[in-house]
Amino acid sequence: MTTNPGTGPVEVAPGAARPMSLSPSRAGDFMRCPLLYRFRVIDRLPEKPSAAATRGTLVHAVLERLFDHPAGERTAPRAKALVPGQWERLLEARPELAELFPEGDGGAGLAQWLTEAEALVERWFTLEDPTRLEPVEREFFVETELESGLRLRGIIDRVDVAPTGEVRIVDYKTGKAPRPQYAEEALFQMKFYALVVWRLKRVVPRRLQLVYLGSGEVVTYDPVVADLERVERKLLALWEAIQEATETGVWLPRPTKLCGWCDHRAVCPEFGGTPPVYPLAVVERPAGS
Repeated sequence: MTTNPGTGPVEVAPGAARPMSLSPSRAGDFMRCPLLYRFRVIDRLPEKPSAAATRGTLVHAVLERLFDHPAGERTAPRAKALVPGQWERLLEARPELAELFPEGDGGAGLAQWLTEAEALVERWFTLEDPTRLEPVEREFFVETELESGLRLRGIIDRVDVAPTGEVRIVDYKTGKAPRPQYAEEALFQMKFYALVVWRLKRVVPRRLQLVYLGSGEVVTYDPVVADLERVERKLLALWEAIQEATETGVWLPRPTKLCGWCDHRAVCPEFGGTPPVYPLAVVERPAGS
């Protein structure tokens, strides 16, 4: 139970909760469209699984598991052989993923999809040599709280540490590398992780590395403290905007070309829809504030 000024107690919808932390994905959602952030974080509306996103999850799992094997066994055939088993594990955890593939095609759709996943895995070997890598962390959950009280969290695909102590953060992308004008947006996630590692370990990562399996490219960036300080200021400003929207209930849609892929068009005002009743108590602000 909470209280709104001048209105008395207000019942908060069961399961609804105010945002307590920020991840790269959710920060990206808010920057892309505040209403999308609300639908995902506040309302927690269901979304249909996509074949592309699920393939990315599968490829990530294969590349993570490959490092369970000795260096000499980390070959492309071995990695490709892991694909069916990792798909079965994924399907066991999320049975609804079976709906991605039609039942009446004799399994052709699934077979093609798995072949595409294997091709992405195989392409990785043209970009990195896993026999020469010994990651310190894989699928590494990181979390820290800034002096402001903002909690940052995320999962890093891979962390490498050189004998000299230099840290490299690696992220696998199953899509294609973005055009140069969109490179900064792509690096935002990596700088977010670098900020968290810096605040946790007091070490600025030597290199941020994006491995694009879709186009066979590797994009690197070497951050400095000034970069991470800028990211921190940006995140603090984002968090203030998120808190403002949370308290007022005002989450504005931001139409872009990506709207065509959004699962929530039926409840989006930009497409004639009506959002669900806001599940949190709204703080009324004095006029002119």
